[in-house]
Amino acid sequence: MKNLLITLSILIGCHSIWAQNSIDKKTLVYKFNIKQEIAPPVVRTTQNALKEAKELNADYILIHMNTYGGMVDSADSIRTRLLNSPIPVLVFIDNNAASAGALISIAADSIYMRAGGSFGAASVVNQQGELVPEKYQSYMRALMRSTAESHGKDTIIINNDTIYKWHRDPAIAEAMVDPRTYIEGIIDTGKVLTFSAEEALKYNYSEGIASTCEEVLEKAGITNYKITEYKPTALDSIIGFILNPFVHGILIMIIIGGIYFELQTPGVGFPIAAAITAAILYFAPLYLEGLVENWEVLLFIAGIGLITVEIFVLPGFGIAGISGIVLVIAGLTLALIDNVIFETNRELGISQLLRTLLFVSGATIFSIIGSILISKKMLKVKRFSNLILSSQQNADEGYVVNAVELKPMIGKTGKAYTMLRPSGKVIIENQIFDACCNESYIDKGTNITVISQEAAQLYVKKQ
Repeated sequence: MKNLLITLSILIGCHSIWAQNSIDKKTLVYKFNIKQEIAPPVVRTTQNALKEAKELNADYILIHMNTYGGMVDSADSIRTRLLNSPIPVLVFIDNNAASAGALISIAADSIYMRAGGSFGAASVVNQQGELVPEKYQSYMRALMRSTAESHGKDTIIINNDTIYKWHRDPAIAEAMVDPRTYIEGIIDTGKVLTFSAEEALKYNYSEGIASTCEEVLEKAGITNYKITEYKPTALDSIIGFILNPFVHGILIMIIIGGIYFELQTPGVGFPIAAAITAAILYFAPLYLEGLVENWEVLLFIAGIGLITVEIFVLPGFGIAGISGIVLVIAGLTLALIDNVIFETNRELGISQLLRTLLFVSGATIFSIIGSILISKKMLKVKRFSNLILSSQQNADEGYVVNAVELKPMIGKTGKAYTMLRPSGKVIIENQIFDACCNESYIDKGTNITVISQEAAQLYVKKQ
């Protein structure tokens, strides 16, 4: 009997401790912001935030949003991550969720809006604000529709009639993209749908209207909670900055400009070092984010290798140099494209490839033109004038051509002192002369014969 009482006392004590712990335990809400243009830096923030929320065993994820939109591929990447999140996601639209922001919002489990906010207008436009071709609109419509459908529907039976009621009507999601969509009582044709906070609530595209994140949680029925906010590290900020498309353009110009200057002044070293540094900054963040495949990096490295061979091993500019530049541009272009898009929509993937190629090519052309202009300016600056031979050897100062060297030499034989491609140097009777071959190249050490002579230049052929 005594042992039974002791056991009961222990059980009661344990239950009291468990009950107290249950009371003290708070619901963990993990919060992060999307308050800028939807671009690769936001994809990185979302990825890191979702990972940290999972590691902390968060009960909810809250996105504080205020954006006018951005890149469709980045928005699609964020949308996919939210749909696959095992943790319920709430989004608080604090004023705006336009275009790509609307797509991300629809992917959340619950939407709350600030009074006076707007949500929608998801047509795809270019940088000038003009509508892009139909194939892009079609892809965006499909994304919006499928995202709305992912939240499911209820089956209602009334008088033996089966009615399906979507939690978020896919037709409404399409109307945010396509001005041809007509929904009675909601939108006429010729207009792209944008909801106010009251309209979104009325048509089941939001769960409530709130003015703060705390009010959002209150309306969601979440009490006794603790908010943990995502705080980017210094490294995250640096990587996010480098992932910006504008920075990508600058890095491409440095890479191409460095290669150009090294081709113009081989052996200087600084231009190619700047190009390699810019390349590391270009590829490293993309590689860390899983956006670049190994073979894409190898394409770029092979291109740099061919250009290096052309500069230091094969005088002149031939197949190796041209092939190297082609591989460099291919590597830079493919690195900016998420290869997954080719699996989901090949036509859109090809279009994105062409647009990215145009972006890289434009930056390349701009860099080459800028490099030419800069090089001309540099030659006028005394500090850089020693990169070229600027002195003159005038005859009245005693500089004359050695007549012995220029005596008729047609028919004489010797050896190639350097590789001729097609110009180089030859050695004849223990004297070194500038020469040019009548073939594509002559290897060093090959026996040669002088076939003609013009001014101070010899023309030779293989024996």
